[in-house]
Amino acid sequence: MYREHTNRSSQCGGTLIEFTVVATGFFTMLLAICAGSNLYFAHNALVESTRRGARFAATQAASSPAGTITTGTNVGPSLTAIRNYTIHGNAEGTATSVLSLQPENVTVEYSQFGVGTGSVSVSITNYRYYFVIPGLNTEIVMPAYRSTQAGESAGTSP
Repeated sequence: MYREHTNRSSQCGGTLIEFTVVATGFFTMLLAICAGSNLYFAHNALVESTRRGARFAATQAASSPAGTITTGTNVGPSLTAIRNYTIHGNAEGTATSVLSLQPENVTVEYSQFGVGTGSVSVSITNYRYYFVIPGLNTEIVMPAYRSTQAGESAGTSP
């Protein structure tokens, strides 16, 4: 006749081992989700920064005197204001910077830009994202982000 074991002392560590295996996988997955979410936030913030900067640049004078057709990279009297608007969200550069961006990360490029003509592009390049997960700390160089807007008032009336 088979006798059932009534002594629980032989099963003391089983639950602890099962919890350890399941909890390790669960918390690793939870950390990966949080780190991935942070990376996705950084991506969206960079996309929004270029869009905001290009929109601002399309309404600024690209040349002095305003209205003269401008072509070139990082030229124009409002370059600092455009970079500040891209990084800080205001032309003065007084707010907190988005993701610790620096002015050298922002490039402004005019293509036959003038009153109601041409386009202006704002790019963010060489941004380094630090991906931090315990045991896996790595630096990711994010791809170049670029947004282009058609020329609008260029800071003057036609």
